Amino acid sequence: MQDTRDYVLRTVEERGIRFVQLWFTDVLGTPKTFNITPAELENALDEGMTFDGSAIDGFSRVQESDVLARPDANTFQLIPWHGHGEPVARVFCDIFNLDQTPFEGCPRHVLRRVLARARSSGYTFFAAPEVEYFYFADLEVDPSRPPRPIDAGSYFDLTGADRSSDLRRRTVLTLEEMGIPVEHAQHEDAPGQHEIDLRYTDALTMADTVMTVRLVVKELARQEQIHASFMPKPLAGVQGSGMHTHLSLWEGERNAFSDPDDRYGLSEVAKHFIAGLLRHAREITAITNQWVNSYKRLVLGYEAPSHVGWARNNRSALVRVPVVKSGKPESTRIEYRAPDSACNPYLSFAVMLAAGLRGIEEGYDLGPEADANLYDLSPAELAARGVGSLPVSLNEAVDEMEQSKLVLETLGDHVFEWFLRNKRAEWSAYRAEVTPFERQRYLPVL
Repeated sequence: MQDTRDYVLRTVEERGIRFVQLWFTDVLGTPKTFNITPAELENALDEGMTFDGSAIDGFSRVQESDVLARPDANTFQLIPWHGHGEPVARVFCDIFNLDQTPFEGCPRHVLRRVLARARSSGYTFFAAPEVEYFYFADLEVDPSRPPRPIDAGSYFDLTGADRSSDLRRRTVLTLEEMGIPVEHAQHEDAPGQHEIDLRYTDALTMADTVMTVRLVVKELARQEQIHASFMPKPLAGVQGSGMHTHLSLWEGERNAFSDPDDRYGLSEVAKHFIAGLLRHAREITAITNQWVNSYKRLVLGYEAPSHVGWARNNRSALVRVPVVKSGKPESTRIEYRAPDSACNPYLSFAVMLAAGLRGIEEGYDLGPEADANLYDLSPAELAARGVGSLPVSLNEAVDEMEQSKLVLETLGDHVFEWFLRNKRAEWSAYRAEVTPFERQRYLPVL
C-alpha cells in the first residue's frame, strides 16, 4: 500500500496534474465527485477528506452529516479527455465515519463485506459484464417524444466511417488508455444500440470499471453533441439495454466452477451457486433492475429473461452456461442475464454473490436444465417444469426484496431501508403519472 501511495504522489508531481477528482457513488449508483489540488492529496491518502454526507441521497442525516472520503490508491488513473494542458486524475473512494469505521451507506463497503465472506471460504469472485447502451442524435433529449437513434444498424453491422462506429472505437481506445481492457465491442440489435464487453477481473475492480465506462461513454458522446443513454428501455418495439454478467469463483489459481468430467463441465460448487441465484432471483431483482423502466425490458420477445431457469445455450433462461472452448476449462463461467446497464454495480455484484454463496453454504440442489424455449411455453407448461417468473414491476420486485433476509444481511440496515423508501417513492410517483400511452389509447374513445 505504501508503494502504491508513493507511486500516486510521484505521478501527480511528474505529470503536472492540476486536480485530482475523488469519485464515489450514492446508494443508487449515481456518480459523485469533488476535486482536490495536489497539495491536499497526501493528506487525503493518509487521513481522508471530510465532506457533508447529508447532501448525498442515502448517506447521512443532517444531525450526523460529516463523513470521510478515503481514496483507494489502487484506482488512481489519469483522465484522458481532459487533455494535456491541465492534466486531471481520478481515484475511487471508500466512505468512512469520522471515527474511521466503514460508513454503512457506502455501496463499495457493501460489496467489500460480501467479498470478504467469499474469501473466508477460500473464493475470489470475478465478473465480466456486457454493457449495452444507446447513442441518440440529440444531445438535449426532449422527454415528450421518443429519442432519435444515431444509426439504423443491427447486430454486428459492419459499416464504413459512420459517427457511431467511430465514437464506439474512440471510446474503447480511451478505456484501454485508462488501463481498462475491453474484450470486444459491437453494434447491438436495436438502431443506435451498442455493446462493450469487459475482460473479467475481480468484482470490486469491475464495479469501479462499470462506473468508469458509463462516464467515458457519456463524456465522449457529449463532445460530439450526441446523447449516450444507459436507460434500460428507452425505445418501444426494440430490445432494451442489459448488462449480462459473466461470473466465476476461483480458489487460488483454480477455477472453482470447472469440472471437465461433468456432462455440463460444472463443478458441484458451480451447480450450488446457480441454484442459489435461481432460488433468490426474485428477491435480488429490485437491486439488479432498480428502476421503473427496468421492467419494460424484462418482457417476452426482446431477448431479456422473464423466467427463472438455467440452460447452456438457451438465451431465454435467466442463467446461461456458456460453452467452454476445447482445452480451456479455466474459462468456465455462468452468465446472469437479468441486470441492466443502469444498475448500481456494487450492490448488484454483492447480491449476486450473496445468493450464489448461500446456495453453496446450504447445498441447494440445481433443478433440470431448461432445454425448451421458455418464451414459447404456456403458464401451465412452465409450472409443470417448476419454472417461476421474475417480478413484472418495480413494485413487485420491492415487495420481494422487503421480505428477503438475504438482501437485508447483504446490504445492511442502512442501505436496505433507504433503498426501499426510495423505490416505494419512485413507484408511487410513477403510478400517479398519466402517460402518453394512456392518452393515446383512452382519450379518443372514453
